[in-house]
Amino acid sequence: MNNKLAFTMAEILISLTIVGVVAAITLPALQGNINEKVWNTQRKALYSRITQAISLMQSLNGYGLGEIQEDTNKNAAMAFVAEGLSKVLKINNICDNEHLTDCGIAAKYTNMAGITNNIPTKLSNFNSMFTETYVGSNGHIYQNSQKDIDTLAVAFETVNGENLLVLYNPQYVDDLGEIDLHFSQPKMCVNFIYDLNGTAGPNTIGKDMGFITALYPSNTNIVAPMPLATNASDSLEQAEAMSACRNQNAESRLPNRDELSAMFYNRDLLGITAGWFWSSSVVSDATAWRLAFSTGNRHVVPRSDKYNVRCIKR
Repeated sequence: MNNKLAFTMAEILISLTIVGVVAAITLPALQGNINEKVWNTQRKALYSRITQAISLMQSLNGYGLGEIQEDTNKNAAMAFVAEGLSKVLKINNICDNEHLTDCGIAAKYTNMAGITNNIPTKLSNFNSMFTETYVGSNGHIYQNSQKDIDTLAVAFETVNGENLLVLYNPQYVDDLGEIDLHFSQPKMCVNFIYDLNGTAGPNTIGKDMGFITALYPSNTNIVAPMPLATNASDSLEQAEAMSACRNQNAESRLPNRDELSAMFYNRDLLGITAGWFWSSSVVSDATAWRLAFSTGNRHVVPRSDKYNVRCIKR
């Protein structure tokens, strides 16, 4: 008599249940990893195209008079996009401040701290520190036009399908060679908040959303730091800070001075509102740049001081 071995129906059901549970656990993580790799590739390509486009513009500060004239400057961002950027970058659609969603800009986003915020529609609700007037330690008066002129955000869609919100500062200034305490707000020319897949979601900073910032009207520096979600440390010397980034994530590094300034401008997107942070920009063997996220001031201090460390992806 031959004995034939076979699975019972109960055993088959149990096996299918186990396979289903494993799939339910692993597939979302796998899909998330795939999405992040795709977004990272898209982010780098967009940064390259924005950098090339701005380098072709004759001037960044020819859009708005740079004076305290509200009627002229409140629409400076529209002039920047329509009269400048669209001439050097392929754009499908430009949307004014009242029609941002028509260019795929979601009304809300989730910042890196997990908090849902309204998308900024003007410079003052992008970063409240742009509404201040400061006198630097070199005697230079930094009166940002946004104290009296709240420039309105505009949006556009690229031919590649990215959606970008534009915040423009018509009164930005060059790097004046300061190493003592000064404020970084006037150094920002234009800030782009991008969304790689529009309103489809997840509309989260660090995933499908991020920012690109241009600083200085001449010798313009364009940066697009993508910070990690948490600090590597809350108290380290500058040399230790650079090592802490590698220890936190092998593919991360400490932001340079201008990348750190861009992170301050976009502090609401990151969920950081206070604290001194180190940059990787070293001035001498003994000194380096730091920046305060509570006020936006930056200056050179001893590398032996201890401050916060927030690393960025390479």
